[in-house]
Amino acid sequence: MIDDILAELEADTSLEVGEIFAGVTARYFESTRRGDGQVSTPRSAEELARRFEEELPRDGRPVAEIVERLERDVLADANKYYHPMYMGHQTSAPLPVGVWMESVIGALNQSLAVWEMSPTATVIEHQIVGWLSKLAGYGAGAGGTLTSGGTEANFTAMLAARNSAVPNAWEDGLGADPPFVVYGEHAHYAVTRAIGQLGMGRKKGIPIASRDHRMDVDLTVAALDRLRDEGKRVMAVVATAGTTATGSFDDLETIGAVCTERGIWLHVDAAHGASALLSARPPQALKGLGHSRSLAWDPHKMMLLPLATGMVLTRDEGDLERAFAQQAPYLFHAGKSSRILDQGIRSFQCSRRADVLKLWFAIQRFGSRGLGRLYDHLCGTARTLYDAIEERGDFENLHEPESNILCFRYLGGAKKLRKGESPGADDIKRIDALNRELRPRYNKEGTGWITATVLDGRPVLRVTMMNPRTGATHVRALLDGLVAQAKELKSV
Repeated sequence: MIDDILAELEADTSLEVGEIFAGVTARYFESTRRGDGQVSTPRSAEELARRFEEELPRDGRPVAEIVERLERDVLADANKYYHPMYMGHQTSAPLPVGVWMESVIGALNQSLAVWEMSPTATVIEHQIVGWLSKLAGYGAGAGGTLTSGGTEANFTAMLAARNSAVPNAWEDGLGADPPFVVYGEHAHYAVTRAIGQLGMGRKKGIPIASRDHRMDVDLTVAALDRLRDEGKRVMAVVATAGTTATGSFDDLETIGAVCTERGIWLHVDAAHGASALLSARPPQALKGLGHSRSLAWDPHKMMLLPLATGMVLTRDEGDLERAFAQQAPYLFHAGKSSRILDQGIRSFQCSRRADVLKLWFAIQRFGSRGLGRLYDHLCGTARTLYDAIEERGDFENLHEPESNILCFRYLGGAKKLRKGESPGADDIKRIDALNRELRPRYNKEGTGWITATVLDGRPVLRVTMMNPRTGATHVRALLDGLVAQAKELKSV
């Protein structure tokens, strides 16, 4: 039992207590470096829930005692993104300096809505928004804010686009004939979610089929022509730089030129792919970002920052301010300058952590060139897997990796098809069933962890290389591990 709560609070500020927590993190880094042990947990949600079944604690316990339970009951069965055999979702093995900065951010506890509550962090956020806007091809009038991630960033951009298309929507609503949004079929679900949440109705979203896993330009133009001929308004076209399924980049140059010519708002969901701007070999498609009026960018993806570090940028800062135009004089105060520094006027969030500080520290630590080399390294690991599959007869690649994402399929005993050949119906059925079962079995076995998706209507295996520790040895171990599990499946 804790008798003097204030004394305990002061005791917890000591270096000794901090070292206990730092020790947990350092041991996690070290234990995952070897590449052995479980990547995730084989236990069910019900099993894990039973571990934490207890009454609300009435009295406190020593920090060291709780940390011991933390390592035993929480970390042991958590997903270990730092394990080199983790090749799963688009969640990074975060930069160590970003991890250490989390404690500083928590200690400062700044709220980024208002400059007077976060004087240095707010200035730093504006500086970084300016740096990244310039990389994207935006001019001096650009603006932006950090977000919780791509979903909020995309929604914020779509809100700004709606305000531009229907300026009186804040006060009067959208009316009986809301505008349309045109987007690619591989767009993140955040796009269609925003269409519904913004009150336009999902039917006002027009999905465009893909060609080679990218938004088909001809079909996009045809859809815009049809809407124009029918006298319909277009609120925005949404293109993607780094699709979730395949990591592909839509043709931003061509789509962007069409939008610029017609005066249509182009939003680019570059949550995954914008970090390619740091690469020594950025994709050609990113040259089209200059046509966009807004873009989403997640540094917590390919810049390897800890969650949550998202961002929305707009070519004109005023677009963000007009999207959130309301009065809150108890918070926001115009200073001597006509430009208000308070970020709350450009954001959904009022209480928002100073996550920008870990982004600032990472940029200072590695520079744009160093972060670009990390991006290229992760993409190179996906290429290593692609090349390994090309050399084998029991797997097939479904596309060339444009980034760090690759979709592929296990063929079993079926032969690789030459270009133009089609598999028989029985082969398709058998291969699809095998790939559908293979991923959960492989993940539960524990030596690796990957994802899956549906591509062109068929289940496929999918990897996202988000850990700089993953290399050629681990890529080979992945393929061998999948084969071993497939053999067990066949013997069942």
